[in-house]
Parts: sequence; structure tokens; C-alpha cells
Amino acid sequence: METAIARHGSPEVNDSLIHRGTNQSGMRDHNERLVLSLVRQHGSLAKSDIARMTGLSAQTVSVIMRELEEESLLLRQAPLRGKIGQPSIPMALNPEGAFFIGLKIGRRSAELVLIDFLGHVRSMLQHSYRYPAPRETVDFVSNGMRQMRGELTPAQDKRIAGLGIAMPFELWNWADTAGAPRDVMDEWRHRDIRADIQAQCDFPVYLQNDATSACGAELVFGQAGAARDFVYFYIGAFAGGGIVLNGRLFGGPTGNAGALGSMPVPGPDGKPAQLIDVASIAMLEKALNARGVEASHLWTSPEDWGEIGPELDDWIASASQALAYAIVAASSVIDFEAAVIDGWMPKAVRRRLVDAIVAAIATIDGEGLKLPAVREGTVGIHARALGGASLPLSERFLISSTTISRSA
Repeated sequence: METAIARHGSPEVNDSLIHRGTNQSGMRDHNERLVLSLVRQHGSLAKSDIARMTGLSAQTVSVIMRELEEESLLLRQAPLRGKIGQPSIPMALNPEGAFFIGLKIGRRSAELVLIDFLGHVRSMLQHSYRYPAPRETVDFVSNGMRQMRGELTPAQDKRIAGLGIAMPFELWNWADTAGAPRDVMDEWRHRDIRADIQAQCDFPVYLQNDATSACGAELVFGQAGAARDFVYFYIGAFAGGGIVLNGRLFGGPTGNAGALGSMPVPGPDGKPAQLIDVASIAMLEKALNARGVEASHLWTSPEDWGEIGPELDDWIASASQALAYAIVAASSVIDFEAAVIDGWMPKAVRRRLVDAIVAAIATIDGEGLKLPAVREGTVGIHARALGGASLPLSERFLISSTTISRSA
């Protein structure tokens, strides 16, 4: 299982990449988030490093870090002794400082995950189904939270800072494609799933589009390197994605920016089609079913699909061509540094898909464009659930790296 990892890097940071701090007492909350964001990004930092990066006075940084340490959000590391002066003491995030729950509601399965302050998975539950039903989903969350919280100490349980839901918006519109009864899917139109779950929680509950949440997981937990602007594709039962601009997840006014599944691309017959109708894993399932092959393992065993046959080769060929056109089209609007591909699939399949995309892009006329580097995502199959967990983490502890469209 690929789990979330805190990003590490050099203490040097370009001023344009991090908001400068302020010494005004009224902005302490902003400065605390700034300190926590920097420590998360670099793994550990000394007070002198943070003062240099942010422009905050040494006294202000000292006060902030002392308070964060008293709140058990930061831990002292071993002193670093230099040749001159007092040794510097790096500070790192305390894994026990806060806990977050993420819920992914997908077309074929739901996942519930509990992570610590570093983004490490402490517990994960999965529930597979032919189609999502609101009541069944709420029951899964209720039972799952009871189990997860029962495994925590009372002190840990008090530090759960929120739950984030990652799910497709307007899920009811997918009744026909998901092969679900229309009356069951129509229940989603009239249910406020966030409010239903909030009624069971004594911490805030947030909601965001599932593919956008997966993009947020790559941003917060992944190893995005130096890329500050990237377009992100998550290939699940249906294809979707998200956009990161200047190191922040861009959701737009309705939270639906980066709805890449709806992007027009050439279809198998050469006529325009939506990306979702070509690159989604549901298309691979459909092809297997047409040959009489039972394909439930696509959803229950994403780490290993086993031997599939020519249908997988055909799907990779068509999906990569469609994704290549989507990447080139997106690059005509914004000159992204990278295009990141992740999904509910084995690593070997993801690698084949990325290689095929790179080859397909080479055949497309990109004159006048600066095309991005295409690479694999670093969070993996659980990116949507981890993205859900990143919503309360970002909202409560980090400099606005995500845009949450709806919250408690």
C-alpha cells in the first residue's frame, strides 16, 4: 500500500513560493500556519531557518514555536552542533499532534481512513458495492468511525481535528453509467451527506469533489518536487482531475474547476467524446464483461489485477491517447510544469499508462506550447480517501493549500 509521506527538502526556499510572515500580533494564526506548513514541507527546521525563510523576527518565531510545542504539535529533535555558538534545535511535526479522518465515496467502493499529523495511515477500511446508496454509506461511516476511534486512546481521540468527504458532485447523474437503480441514485439529490455525517461527529466535517481531493492529496502528502503548477488526472471508475496553481489547489467558485473528465477528446471512432467516456476504468470493465470475463477484481484488488489480456492493452492505448490530447489542450490554457497521472490501478499499469501517454504526446502537434513533463502520482490508489483527510488538515493547520467548497 502506498501511504502518504511528509515532504522533505532543503531549508532554502524562494520568497515567491511561501507567503512572507508578519510580526503583527493580530496575524498570529497565519504565522502559526506558516510555521507548520514549512516544517511539514521540510521535515524539520530550526528557528533560525524559519526566521530566514519568512522574514519574521527571531523573537516572533521563538514564541510561535514554543506555543506549538506546548500544544504538542511540534517535537524537539536532536541538537545540531556547529563550530560557533549554541547548537540549533530543529523542530518537527508531532505525529500524535492531530488526527484526521478521510472518506471516499466512489462509484464502486467507499473507503474510510484515519491518518496522523504526518499523513501516515493509522487505520483504513474499505466497502465495495455495485453502486453507492446514501443510507448504506452513512452506516459504513458510523460503524467504521466507531471501530477506528475505539482503537485510539482517549487522548488521541480528543485530537481528531476533522473529517473530510471526497465524493463526485451530482452523483445522481451517473445512474445509467454506474448501472444503478435511478431511484437509489436519486436519493443523493435530496440527501445532505455532509450534514448526515456531521450529526454523528463532535468535530467539523468538510466536503470536496473526489478527483479534486485526490489532487489535494498529491499536493499535501505527495512528492511533487519543485512543481508549483500542475494538472492532475485520477483514473478511477471514472476519470477526473484537479489543478494546482502556485502551490495551491484551485477549485474555482463552485469547487468544480479542473473537471477534466468532461474535457472533449477524440473518441475511438475519431469523433469528439468526453475523457470520462474513454479513459475511465469502467471502460475496461465494460470490455472485459463483453468477453464474458467477471471484472470485480478491478475494484477489489487495485494492487494486482493479474493477467487481463488484450483488453488491457487496448484500454491503455485508447486511454493514453485521450489523456495525451487532454494534457496538450490544458497546456494551451496554462503552461503547467507537470501533468501527474494517478489512479485506482496497480503501479505497473500506471507506469505503462504514463509511458504510453508520453509516446502519444510526441505524435500531437504542440507547436507554440510548452508541454509539461508527464509523471506518475506518488500517493497512489488511496489518493481520494487521503485527499478527504487532507481537507481538515489544510483548513485548520496549513497555509491555504486547498480550496474547500463546502464546510461545516
